[in-house]
Amino acid sequence: MTSRKLEVHATRQSMIGAVCDRTVDAMERAMLESGWCMWALSGGSTPRAILERLADEPYRSRIVWNRLHLFWGDERTVPPDRSDSNYRMVYDALIRHVAIPEANIHRIEGERDPENAADAYAKEIARLFEDDPPRFDLIWLGMGDDGHTASLFPGTGATEVIDRHVTAVYVPKLETWRVTLTLPVLNAVREVHVLVAGADKAEMMRRVVECGDPTEELPITMVRPSDGTMYWFVDETAAEKLKRRSFVES
Repeated sequence: MTSRKLEVHATRQSMIGAVCDRTVDAMERAMLESGWCMWALSGGSTPRAILERLADEPYRSRIVWNRLHLFWGDERTVPPDRSDSNYRMVYDALIRHVAIPEANIHRIEGERDPENAADAYAKEIARLFEDDPPRFDLIWLGMGDDGHTASLFPGTGATEVIDRHVTAVYVPKLETWRVTLTLPVLNAVREVHVLVAGADKAEMMRRVVECGDPTEELPITMVRPSDGTMYWFVDETAAEKLKRRSFVES
């Protein structure tokens, strides 16, 4: 059963603090249960600000960095040193500031052919997880103003991929390829955090909250972990069009 919880925060800064607290709690619980935390990250300016906060005190000293494995929910088809690489963002905001072993960092090789990159990433995940689909302890997701999440864009067929854990997807409106985790993986997670900030997301937040059944037109609505908790962290500007500010657990 999916438990969905929506938190609206008065400011972006208060939202960042709440995500940090919830993230560290999820890490500590996972490490207590298994000794490790398997965490898949997202790109974007809001995740970057949260990662920068986690890399600083008081959070930095609370996290057992050598028990943390980092993954990515999706990646652009660019080299890791490019400014638009999701890996590069995480490296700049977090990795270079903390003591995460290099062996615990599992990036998507965006510089490779997209299909090859997807296959290689799927093999790396299979090497580290016993579950099928792999059960991450924590996944961060964003939401585009078109309702996409990770690189599951509407109209691309990416939401229909159920026989692979990772897929390459061509996004016509961006005229580029992406590599992304698939819905079976996103829906097997123990805890997922959807991070939404800014007035440009307000209309999509309204549509998502008012949406009844999951729909491929809004891929984010198809993320409903079968046995996990889904937290929505939203700032006031992104929530300004909401008539109701809660999800019904389902």
